[in-house]
Amino acid sequence: MSFKKDEMLILPAVDIKNGKCVQLVQGKPGSEMVEIENPENVALHWENEGAENIHVIDLDGTINEKNSLGVIKKIIKEVSVPIQLGGGIRDIEYAKELLDLDIERLIIGTMGIENPKTITELSDEYGSDRVMISLDSKDNKVVIKGWQEKIDKSPKELSKEFKEHGAGSILFTNVDVEGLLNGFDTEPLVELKKSVDLPVVYSGGITTIEDVKKLSESGVEGIVIGSALYKNKIDLKEALKYQKR
Repeated sequence: MSFKKDEMLILPAVDIKNGKCVQLVQGKPGSEMVEIENPENVALHWENEGAENIHVIDLDGTINEKNSLGVIKKIIKEVSVPIQLGGGIRDIEYAKELLDLDIERLIIGTMGIENPKTITELSDEYGSDRVMISLDSKDNKVVIKGWQEKIDKSPKELSKEFKEHGAGSILFTNVDVEGLLNGFDTEPLVELKKSVDLPVVYSGGITTIEDVKKLSESGVEGIVIGSALYKNKIDLKEALKYQKR
């Protein structure tokens, strides 16, 4: 499902680790606050609740550099709605293997930042709409390699570069608030939106339905909701009321 002007997609998060659907605090291994068997069933649950797009992250690929391709294929087979997928995509051959599967968008982080030519190659071959660049922000600097390494550029600076390299959209994650269920500051997101003419999907700290409403007024094209759904702080059906403005 492509991003459309004046619409905001709501994307439930299905994060995979050790064959389970999990939710981590700030991406730290061992901080699991949620562990559910059979991630494909979780994804199907969110589809049945009305989700029109699912956000899938392979944490094994991100943290352990050992992909969860088998689980990913189960999710793709189980659900009928579009999927955007990321996590641990470290080489272009694996990226192409994933894009050849039935997914909507591939989220590229470390590989694209370290070698922007890969973004150009993938967008040339598969179309820019299917290539999303992940800009994860900690202290207003981009972090890579599972949020373990900081580089000396802000999301705002990198966003302009990646539009030139062919990225069709941006996933902006605020690591400072990810998984904490304490809310977030919209200022970094608004600055990013002003700086680049690309669809932006926001992730991090979304805790209440008021947060969803606030984001629907920010001009962002999509939001990823994880822990708040699994901890029953946000009801997906209620959140979906803000999907189209």
